[in-house]
Amino acid sequence: METVTRLVLARHGQTPANVAHVLDTVLPGPGLTDLGRQQAEALGKELAAEAAVTHLYGSRARRAQETAGIVGSVLGLDAGTVEGVHEVQVGDLEGRSDEDAVGVFRAVYDGWRDGDLDARMPGGESGRDVLDRYLPAVAELADRHAGGTTVLVSHGAVLRLVGHALAGPSAVRPDGDDHLDNCGRLEFEAGPDGGWTLQAWRREAPGGLASTRDATGG
Repeated sequence: METVTRLVLARHGQTPANVAHVLDTVLPGPGLTDLGRQQAEALGKELAAEAAVTHLYGSRARRAQETAGIVGSVLGLDAGTVEGVHEVQVGDLEGRSDEDAVGVFRAVYDGWRDGDLDARMPGGESGRDVLDRYLPAVAELADRHAGGTTVLVSHGAVLRLVGHALAGPSAVRPDGDDHLDNCGRLEFEAGPDGGWTLQAWRREAPGGLASTRDATGG
């Protein structure tokens, strides 16, 4: 019987920056709030009930490593670290939460989603920069763990962009809402042609532990 390679891309749990709606992307960044730790535990429990996870990783950010560590404690797995899958670097917008900054962030992201990958965060990354570092990391994980289910804990804005790149237009609801709550996740299966098929875009936080939407999650 042929084995299927599965990939789960999960957002980290809530952080103090998420609560304050701050654009916080520089590594290593903040850790989790109490709610964020609860979300991570709930994510681990849902994954344990739904899939036989074989490998677990997080980005280099503290919030991703803490989330992966809690998920791993539920699943009985150690969490590794993957380079290149950190959050979109927002450059001059870093540390801001004002309406103007969040508006610029959203306008650039919307441009990426509409196909303008050369649009750039002021002093930060373009959409092409992000995909050029992230997609090879996904491909490497798929090659390394063919036939298994790999969970990668990453970040809201970058996951939304990567989700569209891997899944295409089917990733968006008719109302255009592609948000990801903390510990929301995208689930993919690898196809025979090397592409990916979206199985689920789980926008809501696990266990009903939702927090207010923040700047990067949607």
